[in-house]
Amino acid sequence: MMGPKEKKERALGEHLHLKARRCLSAKCALVRRPQKPGVHAKSKRRRMLSDFGRQIREKQKFKLIYGIDERSLSRVFNQARQSSGSTVDKLIELVGRRLDNAIFKLGFGGSRSEARQLVVHGHIMVNQRRVRSPGFLVKTNDIVTVRPESKSKTTFRALSESLKNYEPPAWIHLDKEKLEGKILGLPEEERLPVEMNLLVESLNK
Repeated sequence: MMGPKEKKERALGEHLHLKARRCLSAKCALVRRPQKPGVHAKSKRRRMLSDFGRQIREKQKFKLIYGIDERSLSRVFNQARQSSGSTVDKLIELVGRRLDNAIFKLGFGGSRSEARQLVVHGHIMVNQRRVRSPGFLVKTNDIVTVRPESKSKTTFRALSESLKNYEPPAWIHLDKEKLEGKILGLPEEERLPVEMNLLVESLNK
């Protein structure tokens, strides 16, 4: 049965990798049923979106990718807008520094949603202190680890083995045996399936 995340992804008609592993298999909703819900004829033409509709669509995609709500997005956008330099670059940096995103990039969670649950359930430590807030912003030289008491749990027992062929992004160092990561710098710009100019226009209103 198709889950709510896959329904949202299918409604948008784009592959956003919202679910772990399933998104990479033939079970993916967009592989099995690429048309939008309610559209049964492949030849049916899509209705053209207005400029406002396109802005809302891009904002929805961005929120789904990073798993953040409207309030959190508005807050982080205001931070980005008040900083010097490119608002888009700063926005991507700030969401990239979220602890749930760092855990996802370390490979500890197969999706940002899974990574967020690991944080909320108290399995993650930053600089030897347990952090339960997915929106906590990591910074250069922070040490992110799986809590020692959690390593014996089923979720983590086979993680070192499954990470053998995994390479994290350059801004994170991963110790696969210790299940420990070090933040080496700022997150790199990601290639997102989002038209960032439309997202910014939407948030500026």
